[in-house]
Amino acid sequence: MNLISDHSYRHTTLAQVASQLASSQPTEVAIVFDSGATLSYGDAWNQSRLLASAMQKAGLKPGDTLSFQLPNIVESVIVAIAASICGLVINPIVPIYRGREVAFILKDAQAKIVFIPGLYRQFNFPEMVEQLKSHLPLLEHVVCVGAENALPDGFSHFHEWLSYGDATDVDVAPVDPDDVKIILYTSGTTGNPKAVRHSHNTLAKALDNGVSGWRLTDEDLMLMPSPVTHITGYVNGIELPFFTTTRSLLMEAWVVEKAIALIEKYGATTCVSATPFLQQLTDTCKAQGKSLPGFRLFACGGASVPPSLIYAATDVLKDCQAVRVYGSTEVPLVTVGFPEPANRQQAAETDGRIYNYDVRIYDDNGADLGSGVEGEIVVRGPAMMLGYSDPDQQAAAFDADGFFKTGDVGKLLQSGALVITDRKKDIIIRGGENLSAREIEEAILEHPDVVEVAVVAAPHARLGEGVAAFVVIDPNTVLGLATILDTLDKLGVAKQKWPQHLELTSALPKTASGKVQKELLRRQLIDAGLQL
Repeated sequence: MNLISDHSYRHTTLAQVASQLASSQPTEVAIVFDSGATLSYGDAWNQSRLLASAMQKAGLKPGDTLSFQLPNIVESVIVAIAASICGLVINPIVPIYRGREVAFILKDAQAKIVFIPGLYRQFNFPEMVEQLKSHLPLLEHVVCVGAENALPDGFSHFHEWLSYGDATDVDVAPVDPDDVKIILYTSGTTGNPKAVRHSHNTLAKALDNGVSGWRLTDEDLMLMPSPVTHITGYVNGIELPFFTTTRSLLMEAWVVEKAIALIEKYGATTCVSATPFLQQLTDTCKAQGKSLPGFRLFACGGASVPPSLIYAATDVLKDCQAVRVYGSTEVPLVTVGFPEPANRQQAAETDGRIYNYDVRIYDDNGADLGSGVEGEIVVRGPAMMLGYSDPDQQAAAFDADGFFKTGDVGKLLQSGALVITDRKKDIIIRGGENLSAREIEEAILEHPDVVEVAVVAAPHARLGEGVAAFVVIDPNTVLGLATILDTLDKLGVAKQKWPQHLELTSALPKTASGKVQKELLRRQLIDAGLQL
């Protein structure tokens, strides 16, 4: 099913549009930050040219990879534009990742330069990268943003690069908009994150789908609390104000009271983010007796969205249509919800209107089931990724007709809506963040007393899903959750992946072929009434 058939591309780059806007409206504000800072088109372009010049002087060439692990701050925008000027492939890394994940990503992406914070949320990023650097022979430059203390040998400050650059001596690299622009890593079922490659054209098409589907205009302001190192935050936070007339308002960290204050102060009209944010916004506004007039759309995805939440949000927030949307890093924004107030029921009880994608429902043999029947969701469209970097992952992800196999189970309705009913992929969606169960299992198995482990999603009151671990241990030992967490901490596993519930068991339920029956473990938690 395909309701829109717009396969046209922009055939331009972030650098090109940023240059044009700097010339035509240099003093106009592109992005507002929750700190109160603003970034104009002229300042964005000038600072980006300085950084681009410095990177070119340092020997970075078109096609090299630039990684950055920064929060929603001004420097993230400058890095993105400068990378485009130089023709670099940009690789955002979410700030919650720690040594284990960062080491894999930097090596797999073949990063030549990485931008990191100093001390951020009580974590020392330079110290982490210093420990990794000897295992990353291709990594030539580590640039720290906002670091106040002395840096390790060979590391440099962001302001030093700007001082080294010359805005009059920078070449805008010729780039084919169909070439790889960005590599984003997403957790899958096979342990290590998968490298998702998008071109300039495919990523801009994902942006255009949202702009068109939600009818965004120059009267809209996008509140963006999602990290700019996620595809949602990168597209709708950094690129939206350059490719369209809609501006963005970046939040460095979600705090619901601050979000409400920002919406009221700046007149934010839209937001695209995860389920817990909408829940908190609705609950807090209801408690405070606020309705946020003018705030008209909250597109909610990345985790299960209860219909009751959509109904409650539209009841509490005076002008807002809350909608469920569906997509992934590989196939961003397959649906755009039902943003029309007249479609309130469909907005709440389906996962949205399919928009500019071909969507089919397959059975286990790859046969098309048509409408009204549950099966695996497969999709194809102009905003779809170019593919995975790993050829084996790429081959397994697509069928012979070029449809991406999402691993999600659902059905199509005659109305053009998609309804997600289950997941085939063994991932845990914690507050919109995909966590690989296998990756967590492999880390837990590093403990010498663990014989077997199965990690599954457990119901979480605020985040939708949390992490639960079923562990088989040596019968002569005693093991507690604190010991498991200490092991993961020493391995550098991000805290978001740490189990919040531990079940010790003598054996894991398995099929005749030896596969762990995780659906039985999940059911066991639900039947026990567990809620994290």
